[in-house]
Amino acid sequence: MTVIANWTTASRNMLKDILSLDTWLPETMPEYAQGFMYMLGSLTASSFVVLVISGIVLAANGPASWSYNPADRFVAAIHFWGVQAFFFFMMLHLWRVFFTGAWRGGRRETWLLGSLAFLIAIPTAFTGYLINGDFYSQWNAVQAKDGLNALGLAWVNLPNAGQMFGMHVVVLPLTLGALIFGHIARVRLKGVVPPYPLSSPHSAPKKEVPEP
Repeated sequence: MTVIANWTTASRNMLKDILSLDTWLPETMPEYAQGFMYMLGSLTASSFVVLVISGIVLAANGPASWSYNPADRFVAAIHFWGVQAFFFFMMLHLWRVFFTGAWRGGRRETWLLGSLAFLIAIPTAFTGYLINGDFYSQWNAVQAKDGLNALGLAWVNLPNAGQMFGMHVVVLPLTLGALIFGHIARVRLKGVVPPYPLSSPHSAPKKEVPEP
């Protein structure tokens, strides 16, 4: 019986690889992937987990609870420094994978998902500043609203605290989480890109210098 490959077969094979324990919990790792620079992606993902947990606590207690509740103010501080760590490790991770050619070996989709995650993380953080409710956030909302109006994006109402709260708590985090999950899944499926070879196979051979 001839089996015709279609999208269902490809989807089953992909899900089989994604849901495999060998994909997510490998027993061995390449030696070059055990350095600190290759841990930047894990540190970025760990910072995102801290942001999600602290964000859920803050959202459950209300958008202004950190203004009068000392416990929520502490959680808000964790959330704030989690954002700093997230962008710090993400930038270092992007630089590392760029200079090591992380798109090699059929990893273009992995690189694109990571780049999209970085782009989505920017408005996610910005909308977080807008729901603080202080004069600084209100001033930023008005100025950014004028910029979006100039670009023809008037439907994004930045001074609307309810809309920004929904964007920051639901829409953008879910989008960012999906991109990060897809990025990590691609890394687990394709593996970590090896370093560049020390010598290129197309380089000219060295000329031997005759002894005097």
